[in-house]
Amino acid sequence: MKKVAFYTLGCKLNYSESSSIGRMFEDKGYSKVEFNDKPDIFIINTCSVTENADKKCRKIVREAQKINADGYVAIIGCYAQLKPKEISEIPGVDAVLGAAEKFRLVELLDTFEKEPVNQPAKILASSIDDAVEYHTSYSLNDRTRTFLKVQDGCDYPCAYCTIPLARGKSRSDTIENIVKAAKDIAARDVKEIVLTGVNIGDFGLQNGERKETFLDLIKALDEVEGISRFRISSIEPNLLTDEVIEFVAQSKRFVPHFHIPLQSGSNKVLSLMRRRYRRELYTERVAKIKSLMPDCCIGVDVIVGHPGETHELFLESYQFLNELDISYLHVFTYSERENTLAVTIKPVVPKSERAERSKMLHILSEKKKRYFYDQQVGKTGTVLFEDEIQNGQMLGFTENYIRVAVKYDPLLINETKEVQYVHQNEAGLMEVMEAENYEPAH
Repeated sequence: MKKVAFYTLGCKLNYSESSSIGRMFEDKGYSKVEFNDKPDIFIINTCSVTENADKKCRKIVREAQKINADGYVAIIGCYAQLKPKEISEIPGVDAVLGAAEKFRLVELLDTFEKEPVNQPAKILASSIDDAVEYHTSYSLNDRTRTFLKVQDGCDYPCAYCTIPLARGKSRSDTIENIVKAAKDIAARDVKEIVLTGVNIGDFGLQNGERKETFLDLIKALDEVEGISRFRISSIEPNLLTDEVIEFVAQSKRFVPHFHIPLQSGSNKVLSLMRRRYRRELYTERVAKIKSLMPDCCIGVDVIVGHPGETHELFLESYQFLNELDISYLHVFTYSERENTLAVTIKPVVPKSERAERSKMLHILSEKKKRYFYDQQVGKTGTVLFEDEIQNGQMLGFTENYIRVAVKYDPLLINETKEVQYVHQNEAGLMEVMEAENYEPAH
């Protein structure tokens, strides 16, 4: 029995797709193993958003060759779609598959016979316009929670982004099929499903026509028995409608946690980025959420150093974020991408200045998170405990995304327990108390 291993870079969407492709291999009689378990086949799922995609890809290929010099190496993912020829020239790579081909990997490569030395890798990457099929994917056995892909591709031409070039047009499966996938996941004793996609608020496009909506989807998923929680991974502010917020506020299973990309708190920079909203709309969305769910956790994506972001405009963005009632930031330092509008915009922010701005926002994020946690002390929440141990403590997340640490107890793994928040420790974890089942962590 041939062994296959996966290495996944990037987003939750990539993890869900790697897991689904892995199950395709298992269905064909392959054994899915760890990367260092001398597999016969290495599948590397790449990302184009993270820094140094080429360096990371090369390094993982080198490691694969050290583990098994005769192992077959196939590269998939966003970087593979954008730079197939470049990747095919990396020593040790046998095949590169694009967005339209990756879900046919088992069929297209068939025998997975190693290419002769000095033989160029197979390039199976067609135009992104050919990536029109939708493949529902979800991760299993990787974490306590499951990432369920509900949407793929994006029709938004943001100035800095290559995702539309790497994943194609916005498209979705039917609600019926996604509900079926959620029920299959529930049957495997998974307690939490995270809905993921490229632009999930745009859910409902099938063959270029809007057939359903994101609100329709979450209403249907809220009725799925056996799942304790649904979490929305990330949703654009212009697609996060009042109706969606109101539904989550009173739903049975959707948790009070939103991750809403902002990218900049300056309207001028938002305009340069070609974002589809202005900061006033973002302020309205946060206020609406907090009015209905005061303890809701709100995460924010921010890009620093985008071309045209002067020092004054960055400070404007910083001040906006500082005054906003949010819980944490995901900070991305702008990096140039070929074939994007942003590379033509002036002035260009020096990399040293980008790094300084990133540092300032990381500090702000930590302050926001600590304040949010401190506001929760004395209140109660429900923790889903994970199979992750740190320094003799086990960890878990509450419904509003507070990271909790308790004394290790194997019986708690994949269980939900109601707890009272006691205080935030030096590591930034919330310590809790729940008298009957365990002692507070120390």
